[in-house]
Amino acid sequence: MFELFKAFVLGLVQGASEFLPVSSSGHLVIVPWLFGWNSSSLLFDTVVHLGTLLSILAVFGRDFANIILATLRSLRVIGKTGGLPLLLKDMNARLGWFIVLGSVPAAITGLLLKDPLERLYHTPQAAAFFLAVTAVLLAGSEWTSRNVGARAPLAKMSLRQSFLIGLAQAAALAPGISRSGTTIAAALAQGLRREAAARYSFLLGAPAFLGAGLLQVGDMLATEPAAVVTELPALLVGFITSAVCGYAAIRFLLAYVRRNSLYPFSVYCLLVSIAVLTLFTLRLQ
Repeated sequence: MFELFKAFVLGLVQGASEFLPVSSSGHLVIVPWLFGWNSSSLLFDTVVHLGTLLSILAVFGRDFANIILATLRSLRVIGKTGGLPLLLKDMNARLGWFIVLGSVPAAITGLLLKDPLERLYHTPQAAAFFLAVTAVLLAGSEWTSRNVGARAPLAKMSLRQSFLIGLAQAAALAPGISRSGTTIAAALAQGLRREAAARYSFLLGAPAFLGAGLLQVGDMLATEPAAVVTELPALLVGFITSAVCGYAAIRFLLAYVRRNSLYPFSVYCLLVSIAVLTLFTLRLQ
């Protein structure tokens, strides 16, 4: 029963904090540390991440279908005309190529820094420090967007803007740096509309979740192939909880950012960072 409760809590944390700009990776490091729980298995981590991928597809399934079809059609146009894919007039095709290119920095960073990043995931003080970085990024993006005037729709996004947002996603591989927070912050700072920034953040995140899930599945099959049977109840609880909470978090944030600032999330990240670092210091004494 305790394992099911733990799976529910971690699924809830993953689903809610993956899409709210507060860093799911940081919370998944800090929450088990606070309660003295052992680290979850690679299999469980994979399953809850796939749950959040399902929630993205549930919200943006039609968007992804249109983007994928338009991108595939653009290959024929490019082959006939020799034109660059980013010069296409079809917005969905352009968006598809932007997502592909925007996913490259995170993929390269993850492969090159895999071992150092994994070590950070066992260090709650590192997660707390990076939460403070997220707080600064969120507050800074709000200030910048109000000064540059964030009014551009997603259809007007440029190659430069998509590349910078992709770099922001790469930085979010460290625990405590929010993927949704950094990508939304980068989009706002580049002058995109608030709803466009949130929407593109979620669309860009899907390949990252899929790629990370596939890598974890490969590692899982090599290290713990028989764990599926023994962990099945906890896996189901974690998967369903992360998917449902992820869906609710996406819907909430899409509605929230249209008219509200990211400052409350910035304050939350800063307070959690201070609290964890203080508690860590006290535990060492």
